[in-house]
Amino acid sequence: MAAVRLGCAERDRIDAGSVVEGLPTVTEIAEFCAQLDDPSHNQVLVEHSGDVVGYSTIRWWRERDGTWLYLHRGHLLPEHRGRGVGSAMLAWAEGRIRHLVQQHGTAQTAVFGANATSTTEDATRLLLEAGYRRVFSLAELQLTDLRKLPDDGRLPTGFRMGALDASSFRAAWETVVNSYADAAFTQEWPYDRFLAKADPTCWRAAWDGPHMAGVALCSIRPQNPSVGEVEELSVRRESRRLGLGRALLLDGLRCLRGHGATTARLYTGTANPYRSYDLYESVGFRRINEYLRYRKPMDPEDR
Repeated sequence: MAAVRLGCAERDRIDAGSVVEGLPTVTEIAEFCAQLDDPSHNQVLVEHSGDVVGYSTIRWWRERDGTWLYLHRGHLLPEHRGRGVGSAMLAWAEGRIRHLVQQHGTAQTAVFGANATSTTEDATRLLLEAGYRRVFSLAELQLTDLRKLPDDGRLPTGFRMGALDASSFRAAWETVVNSYADAAFTQEWPYDRFLAKADPTCWRAAWDGPHMAGVALCSIRPQNPSVGEVEELSVRRESRRLGLGRALLLDGLRCLRGHGATTARLYTGTANPYRSYDLYESVGFRRINEYLRYRKPMDPEDR
């Protein structure tokens, strides 16, 4: 499976260092497969002359608005494209999802989902021909030199900023969840899932008196310690437009730099209503790729 991903990289112009979807290692693929619900039924391999030349996986989750998203993603070596194999993989995925929807009793709110990047032309063409439509996209940005951060980012009057420890984890989680209250296409994020990946080394928070007002959750990429990632930058509604987000972001980036990172990456929705894209560009981030999210409604007979 790792060889399939590597074999697709040149044709699909995959960014190996992407924080959205790069080139996974064998270990990462094994961990991902282990987390699938019933992988023997929700994952399929494509073989040719005894070799694995492609595979598809299915995952699903409930979004904040009650939508059940059934996401399928296929990967097929370029030399086997254009022969109907990709269409067969797509048909398998949709058929399996219809079975799952009936089994789960989610037909009234279920939709098909699929992902692609702006560079995966074959997958994009296949999805559009099958009736999928783009509903939103994520922009990935990179800051190429953490030595050249702006000197501003002063904390607004009345706030204090500092590191996070375990006693503040729930407040940090609630701050992030609160910031997505009105956002579309967002997955539910239980507290236990937040805790499972908690690494507070470069987490920063700001408080307004006793209340947490915003967080910058930054981390060093385990695949490459020279790369930092801004995983979340969230400010509560009542504390926005004060410069708090900029102060938190720069403090988190300085922490990444202090722990050996030389560059940083992040991603954000291209239709973000809070102008976060402008903030990221103002401190030196530049857009490097776009990740497209497609959906297709269930057929009426599936409901």
